[in-house]
Amino acid sequence: MKSYLVGGAVRDKLLGIPVKDRDWVVVGATPEQMQTEGYTTVGSDFPVFLHPETKEEYALARTERKSGKGYKGFTFHASPDVTLEQDLIRRDLTINAIAEDEQGNLIDPYNGAQDIEAKMLRHVSPAFTEDPLRVLRIARFAATLGFKVAPETMALLKQIAETDELEALQPERVWTELEKTLTGKYPARFILVLRSCNALQKLFPEIEALFGIPQPKQYHPEIDTGLHTIMSLNQSVRLTDDPMVRFAVLVHDLGKATTPKDKLPSHHGHEARGVKIIESLCQRYRVPNKYRELATMVSKHHLDCHRVQEMKPETVLKKLEQMDAFRRPERFEQFLLACEADARGRAGFEDRDYPQVEYFKNALAAANSVSTESLQEKGFEGKALGDEIKKQRINKISQTIN
Repeated sequence: MKSYLVGGAVRDKLLGIPVKDRDWVVVGATPEQMQTEGYTTVGSDFPVFLHPETKEEYALARTERKSGKGYKGFTFHASPDVTLEQDLIRRDLTINAIAEDEQGNLIDPYNGAQDIEAKMLRHVSPAFTEDPLRVLRIARFAATLGFKVAPETMALLKQIAETDELEALQPERVWTELEKTLTGKYPARFILVLRSCNALQKLFPEIEALFGIPQPKQYHPEIDTGLHTIMSLNQSVRLTDDPMVRFAVLVHDLGKATTPKDKLPSHHGHEARGVKIIESLCQRYRVPNKYRELATMVSKHHLDCHRVQEMKPETVLKKLEQMDAFRRPERFEQFLLACEADARGRAGFEDRDYPQVEYFKNALAAANSVSTESLQEKGFEGKALGDEIKKQRINKISQTIN
């Protein structure tokens, strides 16, 4: 009975990344032996145990075979006869198929360390195609690690995308992979990898539809809406590590894909059209409400932010009220970040100033300086109080603007 550290923990140690979770494989043991040693059983799909002290997961070495559709369509075989190499070969990528023994020695039968050095994502075996979730995992690793996909592995991703297996994925799993991606350093690579293997049109057709849609050259020198989305997502990485902001940027222009061809390259009304598309996407993948709310707000109001300096004070106040900026200032800050990423996500605009952020912030601060309590002390109440608050807020915004 021998235990080996495996998977992401070994990979991250070799990459110099802090190890968050440690998983172990046990070779040469039975469930009864594990329980005798004090391990407790968890899960029902295959034998996994919790260490009596560290509570880390220890799984018996196992083999697997495809038995149905989707990522759950597998049957597992665990026994003392299964070798470490047999357990490692069922894993998706060579960089995840490395083990470390108790003395710190690496067991690397599929040259994962070499692929880490080359920054390459490469499948371990042809059985890679049996799990459709691996399409998303590869795209996510490309986004979080900045690795390239080996040509032979990309060919297998395309094979998976040609089937109907992607449709069998549980919505929550798709969202989980996307959310993890949005915390990485290169989230745009997730979209580009999915597009390269023809999976984007099946998983996120709303985003795929943006590529090839033209925009006015004077505002978008890059012209293509899909390219603008990628550039904006890259800019969001420069501005924040907030996945909610990055998601809002990713979907902020979905309405442009529905512009009638005879109206191109203009996109009048794309903001409101985009709201409905975002809501549909969020419902399909059960995206948390906080992501949906920010994303729809950015879609609906991002042009308002770009044009705020052209607005009258009463219009600025109206926009602040529509975005609930007084009650939810943190979300308003997220909104401003997304708008700045959109403004800079254009060819030649990457390092331009975006004074609209400070302008909008100053307007909110000015409006917030109006004291409701002092007005109540002066005898204002009911509708009269509301009217006076609005009047004074407009005056404060006007003074700040001037």
